[in-house]
Amino acid sequence: MIRRILVGMFSLIAIGVPIAASQTNEQILIKTTRLIDMSKGSIANEQAILINGAKIIEIGPSSVVLQHASRNLKVIDLTSLTVLPGLIDCHAHVLGNLKDLSPVAPLRMSSAQATLWGAHNLQIWVDHGFTTLRDAGEQDLGYGQLALRDSIKMGLIEGPRMVSAGNYISVTGGHGDADALAPDQALPPRPNLADTVDGVSAAVRHDIKYGADWIKLMATGGISDPMSDFNVQELSEEQMRRAVEVAHRAHKLVMAHAEGQDGIESAVRAGVDSIEHGTLLDEESAALMEKNGAWLVPTLSVMQRYATIGRESGLDPVALEKSRLILKYQSDAFQRAINHHLRIAFGLDDDPDFLPNEFAAMVKGGLTPTEALQTATTHAAELLGLSTEIGSLEPGKAADIIAVSGDPTKDIHAMESVVFVMKAGKILRDTRATQE
Repeated sequence: MIRRILVGMFSLIAIGVPIAASQTNEQILIKTTRLIDMSKGSIANEQAILINGAKIIEIGPSSVVLQHASRNLKVIDLTSLTVLPGLIDCHAHVLGNLKDLSPVAPLRMSSAQATLWGAHNLQIWVDHGFTTLRDAGEQDLGYGQLALRDSIKMGLIEGPRMVSAGNYISVTGGHGDADALAPDQALPPRPNLADTVDGVSAAVRHDIKYGADWIKLMATGGISDPMSDFNVQELSEEQMRRAVEVAHRAHKLVMAHAEGQDGIESAVRAGVDSIEHGTLLDEESAALMEKNGAWLVPTLSVMQRYATIGRESGLDPVALEKSRLILKYQSDAFQRAINHHLRIAFGLDDDPDFLPNEFAAMVKGGLTPTEALQTATTHAAELLGLSTEIGSLEPGKAADIIAVSGDPTKDIHAMESVVFVMKAGKILRDTRATQE
């Protein structure tokens, strides 16, 4: 008898039939009181979400959805909460100790250790309801962010689904040059530094060779380094145009760090897909972005936070002063972006412990709470080319679902209270019991 059972099991394995398929085909029904329809920007009341595996298969009134559910059904009651799609951060840096802002911090840490820190950091994104992110580039020559992306995809570790840039493509001494050391202690040249048009081609191809989804260009100087000037354009328009040409030919997209006006305009004319920061955006550059359809990822809250912290953060004194100088331009620039109807996507560019701050900063800057939420859902999914998969709660899309206490369409600070997170039908966070 035992022999017959074993023979039957091995026969099923041989023809590819899952042994326990009939026992694991459990559907999930989520009951809601308030569900935010991000596509319409409205709230639907008393809805149910039916999930089969990793996908949503139906949304509607509970009485209707229950008629189509299987007998093998698990019910999750989120009726006391507000339900919305999993969130998307379009400007993350995941590697290393994100609380150490020293310019030499990456030089004190191996690629392996930085990647392990990254695995830890990704759990914080999840805890805040972010089920997808775009890594906006790293200094790591070992491409730890790509290893994390692939490991999540393979199921080796839990974390948000990721798309990722490679290294920052920059000029020597620019924002993205990892060498902040004295000239007689200089590091060997790195493959992300490009001082010619042909050099940019080589740097882009290097990132593509090792699996980057996006190419990250440093169009201007920045804040966090002690060397560059945020007003100064660094990569030339010709260099950026070549980068876009090479990347787009390989079906990769291009983002450009751009604070100052000259760099913003050159990057947009060169054809980049998104402008990161855009802190000195003026009328001319805003109009150019509107005309060309370039996205803006404004990263408002990180600059606001940097302007208030002190030397204990490890941030270089030069960088601290730059953050205070540039902050005075931010509010007017963001208002211009709104007035010109620029497509805006959520990006933090900071330690993920501060993720809710970006929603509050965008609302303070002029968006409604619902518009701020859309930057991290429907808009972000569109920027990443993932609108058919994520960004809203619809049949056929991934079951990326979060729940928060309160109603964030009325008080954006409700985004500080994420109590339930599901990614692709799997619960990654559930603290409802502790909230009762």
